[in-house]
Amino acid sequence: MRRSLILALVIFMLASSARAADNAASSSAPSSFGYGVLATIEDYFANWFVRSDAAKASQPDWPSPLITVTPLLVEQVRYDQYWDTQSPNGVATDNFSGGKGLELIPEGHTELSIGMPPFLKRTYPRNTNGFGDLPYLVKLRLLSANEANGDYLVTAFMGFTVPTGSNVNGAGHATFTPTLAAGKGFGDFDVQSTVGVTFPSGGLDRLGMPLAWNTAFQYRVGKYFWPELETNYTWFSYGQNTGHNQLFLTPGIVIGRIPINDRFGVTLGTGDEIAVTRYRSMNRRWIASARIPF
Repeated sequence: MRRSLILALVIFMLASSARAADNAASSSAPSSFGYGVLATIEDYFANWFVRSDAAKASQPDWPSPLITVTPLLVEQVRYDQYWDTQSPNGVATDNFSGGKGLELIPEGHTELSIGMPPFLKRTYPRNTNGFGDLPYLVKLRLLSANEANGDYLVTAFMGFTVPTGSNVNGAGHATFTPTLAAGKGFGDFDVQSTVGVTFPSGGLDRLGMPLAWNTAFQYRVGKYFWPELETNYTWFSYGQNTGHNQLFLTPGIVIGRIPINDRFGVTLGTGDEIAVTRYRSMNRRWIASARIPF
């Protein structure tokens, strides 16, 4: 009798152990899946700089111009400041941030830029001061080669603005700006150029569909100095400025990248945007730019 009880107890214990093992195995399946997802996300961010460094190594090593959006994929924090002298209507405007912000390389051929809404301060009337629209930019690099393999690149952009600005400072509608950009280097000299058209989601009779063509000519002097000249051309179609065009010439200089440590650096720039056509939205603009590339 005693042997029978002991045998039954052993069998019960073995069965309980087997059931517990089965339950553990079945309950671990979702946890394993969840762990795999978390591990993938962790690996993505852990290797962020590996991907971004590889992307930068496979393209030319030029600085971003002052106004022309570079076709390069860049990773940096950027702040720009504009001081517009009097426009044809007599108003001078200070632009804080210039719509710049955080620029990231999440993948080897793409860049995502999240700008800050610019704050616009005018000489008069005072009640027109306020924030502009929120800008975004997505780049897709199509072709690229570093200095040792041709020194060129071709990139497609899509710019967006979200109508977060006040009535005076914002467009009042979302806008979309598909753009094609390219660049070519010739030793210490490089040319970077973009052409794009802005399409508003509404208010076409007021906003129109302006075509912008910007080109920057840069020359390296020494290790850090890049004197440049930019041409900033806009042709207006549809809206209230239909048929007009304007051209600005912007001499300037970009200094950098000055290293802080192995990862971070500092790049500074300044320039003077000067109207050369009879029709113009402003007469002159001083520009200062500060970036922390990483």
